[in-house]
Amino acid sequence: MNDRYQSPLSERYASREMQYIFSPDKKFKTWRKLWIALAETEKELGLPITQEQIDELKAHAEDINYDVAKEREKQVRHDVMSHVYAYGQQCPKARGIIHLGATSCYVGDNTDLIIMTEGLRLVRKKLVNVIAELAKFADAYKDLPTLAFTHFQPAQPTTVGKRATLWLNELCLDLEDLDHVLGTMKLLGSKGTTGTQASFLELFEGDHEKCRRADEMIAAKMGFSACYPVSGQTYSRKVDTRVLNVLAGIAQSAHKFSNDVRLLQHLKEVEEPFEKNQIGSSAMAYKRNPMRCERIASLSNYVMSDVINPMLVSSTQWFERTLDDSANKRLSIPEGFLAIDGILDLYLNVVDGLVVYPKVIEKHLLAELPFMATENIMMDAVKAGGDRQELHERIRQLSMEAGRNVKELGLDNNLLELIAADPAFGLSLDELKACMDPARYVGRAPRQVEEFLDEVIRPILEANKADLGLKAEINV
Repeated sequence: MNDRYQSPLSERYASREMQYIFSPDKKFKTWRKLWIALAETEKELGLPITQEQIDELKAHAEDINYDVAKEREKQVRHDVMSHVYAYGQQCPKARGIIHLGATSCYVGDNTDLIIMTEGLRLVRKKLVNVIAELAKFADAYKDLPTLAFTHFQPAQPTTVGKRATLWLNELCLDLEDLDHVLGTMKLLGSKGTTGTQASFLELFEGDHEKCRRADEMIAAKMGFSACYPVSGQTYSRKVDTRVLNVLAGIAQSAHKFSNDVRLLQHLKEVEEPFEKNQIGSSAMAYKRNPMRCERIASLSNYVMSDVINPMLVSSTQWFERTLDDSANKRLSIPEGFLAIDGILDLYLNVVDGLVVYPKVIEKHLLAELPFMATENIMMDAVKAGGDRQELHERIRQLSMEAGRNVKELGLDNNLLELIAADPAFGLSLDELKACMDPARYVGRAPRQVEEFLDEVIRPILEANKADLGLKAEINV
């Protein structure tokens, strides 16, 4: 196998579970389930199909004779009719009623919708587990003050846990979008060659109600609440866009998380997991590169760009259908799912092993805190009898002097010493240092974390507790 191309999505990134959902075996077994559902429905609606024929179809639902199908496809160049033929070889009594009244899209499109729905359910399960793990992290560090940044410049402090809620909130938005799309997924049903159900109207001798019932019954047998009410030969390719938009939304959230962790790792405040024997660089043995977060970013870029494919397909379909969707769909849909599957496994793995360095966080915060405490210092000096306007100007001048000492001379921030030496403030160095408790400057951050976890996250986790407990394994 080393002499031909192998997809990294299969070899390195996606789980076996997601790979199976998009495997040929899953597809062709679903075709057979759809043919059984069609035969059962047609029998129940009065067509001359026997239980013996249906039992024969069920007996061979799983043991697909792939060799026969492959050989037949070489001759007829049609994948669906090759599998109809192969199924018929195993089911001689039912051969004449397999695929009765249907077009290729009956199995092809319905299977695509079934597989995408199963893929979304697996994505959802993993997304909920990432939310659960990230919630533990947010709760554990809800009180730990840290330097916050706007424009990647030091700003008012926050807490490590509050920052984690920002990542969590985006995942909650993704879950809402995913649930909406999952809740509106339908089957194509049995619509015929141009969506008019003409062949089924003929089979049912002009009975429109039976044509309508056929769609409802097939949907129910395949675990769906309904079929799309109208279509051409295919379901609207806009459905594919909706699905990949959800995956791209998760990719956006994961990318933002990975960027933040990479920046924090540069600051040596937070690190992704680094295994005992892991090598960071072939040249620099001391390096600890954030390779997992970099991989999240890389795969996320792929998923976000992949969403353009179904947009192009959907917007250029002609009338009731064309076939220029087929090759694109075979690539873009499975690979979007395999990539997001790998992203979520990496996300869960990183959050599960995030390392926090409180001493480094404290050092960075204290280096900037004197600047941020100046308003409180000024208020204390005013209470002691100082003039606010004069004090404001003195603090501005002293802050600039301290800033020059840090930036131009490489010295520590000595703003507190400068203020203590200025008689206009009337405050001692000890009194000024008493203002330097970081917890005084994080606002409502700890309470915001508690409220967010209690009001938003815990209801989600309680509703999905049966899906919790996943542990992500990454291949490389």
